[in-house]
Amino acid sequence: RVHTKQGETAFNELDDLQKRRAEEFRHYQIRSGKENDVLILVPANTPLQYPMRGFRVTPMNKTLIPGDSNYIKSLKVSLRVQKGVLSVMNVQEGEQVDGQNEKHLSISSSSLQQLNDLLSRLTYTSTIYHIKTEDLGISGHIIVSHSLSVDVNSQVTVLIKAFLRYKELNVLINSIRQNYPKIKIIVADDSLNPEKVVGDNIEHYIMPPAQGWFAGRNLAVSQVTTKYFLWVDDDFVFLNETRIESFVNIMEAVPELDVVGGQVEGNQFAFQLQYEEGNSEEGGCITRVSRTHAPLPGFDGCFFADGVVNYFLGRTEAVRRVGFDPFLKRVAHTEFFVDGLGDLLVATCKGFRIGHQKHGSTNKYSSYRHPPKSDSEAKMTHHFFKNHLKCIKY
Repeated sequence: RVHTKQGETAFNELDDLQKRRAEEFRHYQIRSGKENDVLILVPANTPLQYPMRGFRVTPMNKTLIPGDSNYIKSLKVSLRVQKGVLSVMNVQEGEQVDGQNEKHLSISSSSLQQLNDLLSRLTYTSTIYHIKTEDLGISGHIIVSHSLSVDVNSQVTVLIKAFLRYKELNVLINSIRQNYPKIKIIVADDSLNPEKVVGDNIEHYIMPPAQGWFAGRNLAVSQVTTKYFLWVDDDFVFLNETRIESFVNIMEAVPELDVVGGQVEGNQFAFQLQYEEGNSEEGGCITRVSRTHAPLPGFDGCFFADGVVNYFLGRTEAVRRVGFDPFLKRVAHTEFFVDGLGDLLVATCKGFRIGHQKHGSTNKYSSYRHPPKSDSEAKMTHHFFKNHLKCIKY
């Protein structure tokens, strides 16, 4: 009888594991866009030349639709989309356009030349913020559901980059243990004279001195074996309302998300990265603007963004793909989101709070925290080559 119960338990655990595996694979397909990869057939001998694939648009912005209007032979064109709206720019009196800024638009004219001219001014504006979506003209439905409940300790690792501030680091670790006594903590430490960091389920990695913030982030993320990691600075402190589960619930419900940020005290520090494309010689410009994109459907107080504060839950595999550039040693945070622009789907949520310890910086720490002007100049030179940028504005 004992053996029978043990067999039933093992079978149930295997069944649960297989269900979680199937659900994780489905989430991967959603994140990688496999469900949107459908066959597109263009009717034979169509008189209209239009983009079938490869037409990229900036979310929530109007973009001219490429194509050769000289192929048009008929005098009326009807177009329909699902995830945006269509419009014709600079419509003049006498030009017949029905459905401006709607999903269904019709253009008609008694003149072939006029019709072709109207089509050359046709634009598409996406109305759904997403970095990995397609508008095929046929409605597609993505099913999103919560995965099976799993203990947060097996899903999340807390990551900390430490440098000199051991007093604050120990306060942070003690506050984590009050709320999450079993969760794994990884500390990447490049202090000049390392001290021991002890405790249950803590991995303390000693680096060569002063290697920098992003090198430490890379080391910490490389050692994560859980699905997600929570990034915190070494002078943060967990509050009674600091709940990792709040982040996990959103990530599990929206598997396309890669990063969800919270608030440090009252600072949410969410931002957009607005890219202005330049010529092939000079490169473009990126401007950081303190605002968000569209709301995250189904979650009040959560919004899509391009970057968030230093307190965030990251999807381990997605963040590893982008990585943290170790060239950036001292002042760097926005740069990670610049590298992830177009690859990472990011959101920010109000009310997901963590505390910030009040302390005075030592002269030694300040000398590293506030590097000379030459460091900033070197960083801009790095952007010029790596990201093909002529300017970046914070």
